[in-house]
Amino acid sequence: MRRSGEGRRLRQWPRALWRWIRSAPGTYIWLAILAVTSFVVARISPQNLDWFLAGRSTNLDQLRSHPVHALVASAIWTEQPSFLFYFVIFHVFHVPAERWLGTRRWFTVAATAHVLATLISEGVVSAGILHGRLPANLSSTVDVGVSYALAGVEGVLTYRFAGRWRWVYGSGLLLFYLVPLLTSHTFTDLGHFCSVLIGLAFYPITRGRPTWDPLRSLRSS
Repeated sequence: MRRSGEGRRLRQWPRALWRWIRSAPGTYIWLAILAVTSFVVARISPQNLDWFLAGRSTNLDQLRSHPVHALVASAIWTEQPSFLFYFVIFHVFHVPAERWLGTRRWFTVAATAHVLATLISEGVVSAGILHGRLPANLSSTVDVGVSYALAGVEGVLTYRFAGRWRWVYGSGLLLFYLVPLLTSHTFTDLGHFCSVLIGLAFYPITRGRPTWDPLRSLRSS
């Protein structure tokens, strides 16, 4: 009887795993793509990597010549082949957000943050170059990664928390991204901070969604 029970549980694992993946399909498709691109990046020589990624970046040169390609490609390529990091961070933020909001709303937040934060930060770079405050070679710099979309999703997740926890999480998140902006003044720090604000601006789509109180959850368990 014990063996049959264990066998039944083992047979249920694939179904449970598939149900979990189906609950956040957008996140897992994105992760699958990142697994492939991270594998490719890990096998490109350091001498050729900057050249390869520059053609997939949201820098000014690419945005002027191939804006759609640049915005899409930059969200699936990363400078470092650290897939394990993305696997963990996507499960901490993207999976809960997609399951909470639904795929369409989650994707809207992530894509909007990625696009708008890119345009804002690169617009600042363009103005800086035009007025001689920034070097001209910034127009071709490597700028790829998933961090703008991630910061936007982190922002909208503020409304997943109930009561005071919403203020604790939201304030901590703003401080986390504001300090680098004030100390380093880079265009990526500006993009990250703008992404969080964009995520926070999506409050209307969170209305009616369930909230979470961590302490109450611990007490009930």
